[in-house]
Amino acid sequence: MKTFINKKVSLNKRITFRRRRRKPVQPGERIDYKNLRLLCRFVSKQAKILSRRVSRLTSKQQRTVARYIKSARVLAFMPFVNNET
Repeated sequence: MKTFINKKVSLNKRITFRRRRRKPVQPGERIDYKNLRLLCRFVSKQAKILSRRVSRLTSKQQRTVARYIKSARVLAFMPFVNNET
């Protein structure tokens, strides 16, 4: 009976591999209010700033991105609200 249980456990084991994700901000990329291609990656469809958990940024990067998104909105580079529905 013990051998049957051991075989069953060994059959249920799975080897899982974690996929390496790209960093959201590459080392050479400059976070700036004029870099709209970068800033748009951290804004939702409703023009909300994504959280750190979703965007996978560090806390320092998140503060910087949020500050520059707000600056870009004030300077009319980015919309405050997305009206397209």
